[in-house]
Amino acid sequence: MADALKIGIAGLGTVGASLVRILQQRRNELAVSCGRTIDVVAVSARDRMRDRGFDMTGMMWFDNPIAMAETADIDVFVELMGGAEGAASDAVRAALNRGLHVVTANKALLARDGVNLAALAEEKGVLLNYEAAVAGGIPVIKALRESLTGNTVSRVYGIMNGTCNYILTKMEKEGLSFEACLKEAQRLGYAEADPAFDIEGNDTAHKLSILTTLAFGSQIAADDIYLEGITNISIEDIHAAAELGYRIKLLGVAQRTETGIEQRVHPTMVPLASVIAQVDGVTNAVAIESDILGELLMVGPGAGGNATASAVLGDIADIAKSRPGAQLVPVLGRPARTLEPYRRAQIQSHEGGYFIRLTVEDRTGVFASIATRMAENRISLESIVQHSKQQVEAGKPQTIILVTHATREDSVRKAIDAIKGEGYLIGEPQVIRIERPKDA
Repeated sequence: MADALKIGIAGLGTVGASLVRILQQRRNELAVSCGRTIDVVAVSARDRMRDRGFDMTGMMWFDNPIAMAETADIDVFVELMGGAEGAASDAVRAALNRGLHVVTANKALLARDGVNLAALAEEKGVLLNYEAAVAGGIPVIKALRESLTGNTVSRVYGIMNGTCNYILTKMEKEGLSFEACLKEAQRLGYAEADPAFDIEGNDTAHKLSILTTLAFGSQIAADDIYLEGITNISIEDIHAAAELGYRIKLLGVAQRTETGIEQRVHPTMVPLASVIAQVDGVTNAVAIESDILGELLMVGPGAGGNATASAVLGDIADIAKSRPGAQLVPVLGRPARTLEPYRRAQIQSHEGGYFIRLTVEDRTGVFASIATRMAENRISLESIVQHSKQQVEAGKPQTIILVTHATREDSVRKAIDAIKGEGYLIGEPQVIRIERPKDA
């Protein structure tokens, strides 16, 4: 049996503690499957005295994770601190410069500096693994980086944030407001005290940017993603979607077009009959469309200590199984120096169409005016209806629901601006894209 693989773990929160417990409990099984034992010999965290539920005997403690990366007698540096800058970034870079393998779950760091870190790892001849950075326990990184070699990927999309999916699921199933569901998510620990990073779509955008690079061989472009969160989704939108045969999900979508690559994160209506519509709660789902395989849909836990620790453990096990001199898998699917500059796609028609909800004054001619403004912008309407479960009261504000055929985003925005100028619109319109997955 080969010498033990010595690892140091920076960050002993929920994921880090789960990882250490699993490594200790399954040491013998891992030794058999990996051909060597995996030993945690160094750790770093903020509070040395905290009880984390595992035995720290034999582990060297470091108050400073950078010092651990620079001096500890380890083969693998595991970064579970989080954050795009500061100690996490400096420690990962120090470990790579020293010639250590690195495992991280830090999507923010990779979205900001992944290409440079990949180039450094490849220069030093070490592995930089990050399965846990996207979709928790779902092995989507390995699928794109290794399993789909030879396939040409045309689109990657999915539910990549469990907090948002939990909120939208609870709104639909219990008829509660966004605010009420957010509070419940915070109480259960699914959402942070400051939930903006999740509910505004930034977390999904970071993950999507990494998948885009793996799928299309372009440099990471996390700042070049169209971004909408779920804060404006109302219970009225949830009900209207259901009546039309849809369910609302926050999706990240990346696809190759003739003019470049399109990346977007936004609330989306998906058909009730589609598989992705059935993904509820904190569960994640990622779909990959390619020319040889067709569509691959992977569903599983997207967060939590054990799910994320499982992905981290898989990355560590891959390193344990690797042997000196073996060809290493490129960090981002192809050598970092060969990644193409990101080229943003031109605006094109959205094939699934749009859902548009308007609250208007009760006036004669409003329907005709709306239809005219849509026609002037070459928007074909699949339906336009006055939406109300109860009998409409004369003189009261009315809700009008429109569903369009395939059209362009800028055409929709121009039509809405024209409608705003008519003076009968109350409040802001709601615009949600409609996606029709292949399984629908």
